[in-house]
Amino acid sequence: MKNITILLLSIVLLTSCKSDKKEEIKNDVSSEKSTEKAFVLTVEKIDSTQFPKSIKYEGHVKSAVRWKDKLGDNIVITTETGYHINQKFEHESEGSDAELFAYHYIISGNKVKRTWQVYDFISDCPVDLVAAFVKDTFQVTDLNNNGIAEVWLMYKTVCHGDVSPSDMKIIMYEGNTKYAMRGQNKVQVGVLDNGEKQFEGGDFKFDESFKKGPKAFKEFAKKLWSENLIEKWED
Repeated sequence: MKNITILLLSIVLLTSCKSDKKEEIKNDVSSEKSTEKAFVLTVEKIDSTQFPKSIKYEGHVKSAVRWKDKLGDNIVITTETGYHINQKFEHESEGSDAELFAYHYIISGNKVKRTWQVYDFISDCPVDLVAAFVKDTFQVTDLNNNGIAEVWLMYKTVCHGDVSPSDMKIIMYEGNTKYAMRGQNKVQVGVLDNGEKQFEGGDFKFDESFKKGPKAFKEFAKKLWSENLIEKWED
């Protein structure tokens, strides 16, 4: 009987020890999780005096920012040339050219690596031309909270001598993955007898990256498009 009692006590003690060890392991894991810091995206505006010397770019700087994320120390610069003549284009008329650029760099010590570039243009345009970023649309976000920032670029290109829509694009990069939304902005072209305004343009298409990507990306892109859909004529 004594032997049975000792055996039962031993089993109880062993079970208790195992439970304590499991509890200790759980507590250790909880402790580790509590010490992990959530990623906070902090984006700083910079100017050309703060660029690393090895950075080269074309055009006039429109915006420049710097931040750190899981990819490292990032710099993005957007530029426009405005109206000019670029001899690399063929000119069959007395038309002008306009180009825009966006550059992404990773900075590591004294080394600078360009990871992507966006480039678009209008060339040899004899009438009104635009190749420009849409005002106040450049943004850096982390919508899916994965510690890798998304860079949002929105711009228009057009060569026209009348009131007509411009080609409009949203280009977004998350790391090296490119997302594109392409279409036209919306312009008022007339008014019916009943006072109803008539518009042209406004359609868009998502590329496959957007279609397959996170819902948050598509929702943000649609919002950005909607907020800048109607052409705002500047004096």
